[in-house]
Amino acid sequence: MGKLIRCITSEGAVMVSAVDSTDIVAFAEQIHGTSAVITAALGRMLTAVSMMGNMLKGKDNSISLKIDGGGPAGAITVSADSTGNVRGYAQNNIVEIPLKPNGKLDVSGAVGTNGNLFVVKDLGMKEPYNGFVPIVSGEIAEDITSYYATSEQIPTVCALGVLVNPDLTVKKAGGYILQLLPFTEDEIITKIENNLARVKPVTKLLDEGMDIEDIVRDVLEGFQVEVIYEQEVEYKCKCSREKIETTLQGLGRKELEGMLKDLPQVDVKCHFCNTDYSFSKNDIEKILKKL
Repeated sequence: MGKLIRCITSEGAVMVSAVDSTDIVAFAEQIHGTSAVITAALGRMLTAVSMMGNMLKGKDNSISLKIDGGGPAGAITVSADSTGNVRGYAQNNIVEIPLKPNGKLDVSGAVGTNGNLFVVKDLGMKEPYNGFVPIVSGEIAEDITSYYATSEQIPTVCALGVLVNPDLTVKKAGGYILQLLPFTEDEIITKIENNLARVKPVTKLLDEGMDIEDIVRDVLEGFQVEVIYEQEVEYKCKCSREKIETTLQGLGRKELEGMLKDLPQVDVKCHFCNTDYSFSKNDIEKILKKL
């Protein structure tokens, strides 16, 4: 399982969420069979949405992100509940493109930069909240930062990273989201800016043996930091045969009767976890009786 924490500085000016998502991203790589750059892109999205989901207030609230920049990865879709448990998938699991000049995986090249980051929050209201921002870089962390600054007017710094082994397994993954609370003094902002200018990338810090609390304290060096929340998080799909059956009911009588006539059985695969659900002709007839 992953580990997520939320922290606050003693003067109440800065909130930070951080997560070690290594196990989450490793599981996503295993079930989706992603190439290295897609593992990195999907992993960053899963890391971000875990923290964003955990920031939601209501127990039954949830959040979904989709980034679609016109790159070879296609759209990448992830979601999280208010605990921070996540699921997600990329439209194209295998993308092979050259590394960047610095030898790093070219996440931006896979995602693309001609498109938007979409955010949907289900807050238990009549209609979900929908927001979007144009993609800034396709590196995902910068795009999350832009979303908070533009759509929610919250000064935010997001750092995300996924370190992929040569055999395509996941070595380390994690990230943090730092946000300034209202009326933060300029002196505090300057101190944070100075810290961020020298802090190493998340994956490098994790690879050096630091845990996420160590990383938060490094980012907030010179501040008194209190951990106010800690939670285990995991990759957790919500699909079930009952939910798929409900979806089939929603297709309507005409569509189902066409399936019954033309197909020996109806096969449905969950994009999030690759679970296959098969419905025989007898199953479809039972669904039709409920309409």
